[in-house]
Amino acid sequence: MRPNRLRELFAARQPAMVGWMSFASPYAAEFYGHCGFDAVAIDLQHGPIFLDAALPMLQALSASPAMPMVRCSGNNFSEIGKLLDAGAYSVICPLIQDADDARRFVEACRYPPMGTRSYGPTRGFLYGGPDYFDRANDTVVTWAMIETPESLRELDAICAVDGLDGIFVGPSDLSISLGTKPPPKWREAPLAPALESCLKAARKAGKMAGVFCTSPDMAADMRKAGYDMLVLANDSVMLRGAAQQWLETARKG
Repeated sequence: MRPNRLRELFAARQPAMVGWMSFASPYAAEFYGHCGFDAVAIDLQHGPIFLDAALPMLQALSASPAMPMVRCSGNNFSEIGKLLDAGAYSVICPLIQDADDARRFVEACRYPPMGTRSYGPTRGFLYGGPDYFDRANDTVVTWAMIETPESLRELDAICAVDGLDGIFVGPSDLSISLGTKPPPKWREAPLAPALESCLKAARKAGKMAGVFCTSPDMAADMRKAGYDMLVLANDSVMLRGAAQQWLETARKG
């Protein structure tokens, strides 16, 4: 089976740099996949991307060096299975509140006896290889999102779930749920200690820790802190920022 770039980086103790797709466009996915990211995540929770749009985007990523990744819209067995069958090599699941949520998510990603995933890897064979069934359980990477005070209280229990590879912090929703407004102020309380707690809990359990970074400064700080996976904003933020910078420079002459 084709190796998972994330697992290779984690084994080498190198942080993974991940792009994030909010545009429902195979061409944009293909383009983003050639930008140098270790993986590119397709976001089905927010924005206009649904299952019918995710498949051609996963196909486009397959032709790039970036590993195909998804954020499912929720802890839904059928949707998670379809995304894995379509060739996703890593899944981020939002709103994991406790160990039961995390366990149900992991089981949807793993074939028996480790889980309850149904067999039918339509594109899994094409992207992963003919031994997909034998190695998928050890290759696919699973992430539980930490976004609420409830999930913070249950961090140790969530991280202890067998088969869960890591936790992924959603700083905007976590900030809102802790009583502050976005954009997230990662250097200040209450978010700063929450980010530290997430990293410590993951390390204690031998799991990976990832975080969505809303700026280059946040990404630099999170890398310095020791986070294993850094999502560098999303395509719309990148496009807007580059366009505004070019426009400002041109108007200044």
